[in-house]
Amino acid sequence: MKRITAIILTMAMAFSMVACSSTPKNEVPQVEADVTKTADIVIVGAGAAGLASAIEAVENGAESVIIIEKTATTGGSLNFTSGSMSGAETIIQQIDGVEDTKESYVQDILKNGANLGDEELIRAYVEEDVAAIQWLWDNGLSDNKFSVDRATGTMSVFAPEHALYSVKRTYKASPDDASYKSAAHEILDTVVKGEEKIAIDFQTEAKMLVNNEAGQVLSVVAENANGETVLYTANKGLIMATGGYSGNLKMMGAFTENGSSYLVGGSDAADGYGIYMMQNVGANIDAEKMGYVPTFPMGLDTGMGPGKIASTYMWKYGAICVNQEGNRFVKETEADPAIREVALEEQTNAIQYDIFTDNIIETVNKLGTNVFWNYFYAPGMPYNRFVVEADSIEELAAKIGVDADNLAKTIADYNAHVESGETDEFGREFTEESLDYNYSCAINKVEGDKYYAIAQRALVVMTLGGVQTNTSAQVLDADGNVIPGLYAAGECVGGIWGKFVSGGTGVMGPIVFGRLAARTAMTTELAESYAMKAPQTVITEDMFEVKEEAVDTESRFDMTKALKDGEYTAEVEGQEGPMTVKTTVTDGKIAAVEVVSNNETPSIAAAALDSIPGAIVAGNTCDVDAVSGATLTSNRIMDAVALCLAQAAE
Repeated sequence: MKRITAIILTMAMAFSMVACSSTPKNEVPQVEADVTKTADIVIVGAGAAGLASAIEAVENGAESVIIIEKTATTGGSLNFTSGSMSGAETIIQQIDGVEDTKESYVQDILKNGANLGDEELIRAYVEEDVAAIQWLWDNGLSDNKFSVDRATGTMSVFAPEHALYSVKRTYKASPDDASYKSAAHEILDTVVKGEEKIAIDFQTEAKMLVNNEAGQVLSVVAENANGETVLYTANKGLIMATGGYSGNLKMMGAFTENGSSYLVGGSDAADGYGIYMMQNVGANIDAEKMGYVPTFPMGLDTGMGPGKIASTYMWKYGAICVNQEGNRFVKETEADPAIREVALEEQTNAIQYDIFTDNIIETVNKLGTNVFWNYFYAPGMPYNRFVVEADSIEELAAKIGVDADNLAKTIADYNAHVESGETDEFGREFTEESLDYNYSCAINKVEGDKYYAIAQRALVVMTLGGVQTNTSAQVLDADGNVIPGLYAAGECVGGIWGKFVSGGTGVMGPIVFGRLAARTAMTTELAESYAMKAPQTVITEDMFEVKEEAVDTESRFDMTKALKDGEYTAEVEGQEGPMTVKTTVTDGKIAAVEVVSNNETPSIAAAALDSIPGAIVAGNTCDVDAVSGATLTSNRIMDAVALCLAQAAE
């Protein structure tokens, strides 16, 4: 990093020198590269935007496309979401007989974003989105299974995890291959794998963007898994599809009051460094919009990797939500999730407890409409271990660490409103007429023989700040001028949606703007006389500094110990359940390692499951380098092997 930082400083000095020159001649940073690669289009990031732009580039005549991906897998944030899509006037709505208009979609997005979005970019998205949905449909989406509307059976549905659209225009398709979490990822990945003109360099991390003398930004310096410095240069365009900063608590904390307390629901690879790299070649960034970090008021912290979107939805049946002080703080049945999001963000440690009883569970079981409870939290389900049970309010308060008197008073006050039928101070209603079955399904007091609590955190899975672009996905400088050669799509672009995101745009937005970026890059002549601007200081280098912890250099297992030959099996806790590993010792050495069973997320864990066992055997040690992007899985395999070796040493 020292050499690259020095180059950035040189670039900043060069920018200041040419700022007053009438004939721009930009200083070209000198890069000492071990490897150089060239392609028509170079893309940084293999998420939805990167994959979509690679495909579109080839469809528009690109003979070679290189995608640089710093993890070991494609998909980006699609690995952490079910992948809901949305669109107006689409083929899916036509089949369903749902009448919709693009204008209605535009207005809903503007409204959902607190009217802070960029209308021009939103209109460009909505217009292009129809073709993107059609492309997905033609490339396999038509064969996927959809979650359908319970009443009408349509594939077009309402999605209550976001503010509801005025028309059913959300599509929830399941992938055919269980190794994917979203149908969109599966389709994009399948097409890319079948295109020989597209290459992906995995475990290759971009470090710096580089301009040429004409001010065109067509090159990126990266470091690959072998520690080599690679200089990638594009003939037509460099597309940044690096994602947002939802994995960088320090950056979120710098721009939002409570951002450092959020539960991260995605990859720590989403650190915002791509935005920083673009800032360093003059890209414009709105500091205020960097604070647009929406959350879900439904995050479950499993203690094993990213948080999960796992609302209990028990408040729809009479439960309440309290903060760490034992007080209610919001109308639980509020139809606008943005209100509940902000309310939770403002609580101590951005945490709430859903409080309910056995009587409320009985109602849920009778109605049978609470999917999250039935499939995640009910007895025998994977998240049941996070349900706190008690025989009294006082015991429950002690177990979750809230003030017992406050909790008792909160419940008593709530029950009094239920009994009287009077609307409470938060606006929650308790009449049969108030039931809407989207946000309120039953009226119950919080009383019974058993009391329960489940902790829920403000969960962040995406961010809405980043660089400024035009409707062709070209990156703009502080004066609104296009930086030639440089494009951006996906979460690294800021200000499109406003302060909150609308359902389905988190998937379709990157796909749409990735397609636009590639199409523009393949059809636009590069300007040859651009004077580069001095970098802004909205994002600072210290936002990427990792606090150095005391490193435990002790090995998992002392390999100087004598090992008895044989086969040994050990079990460790995995992502969604146990992982079982078998280790074979022959002639006192590790001869084979097999992950017998696991409950990891396939698309993320695959690289570690494939490579770590072999690395352990090759090195004859359970302490090997973890796979980037699959660190948790890597460590679990190594821990299990250490337990096996402990058996062999007995």
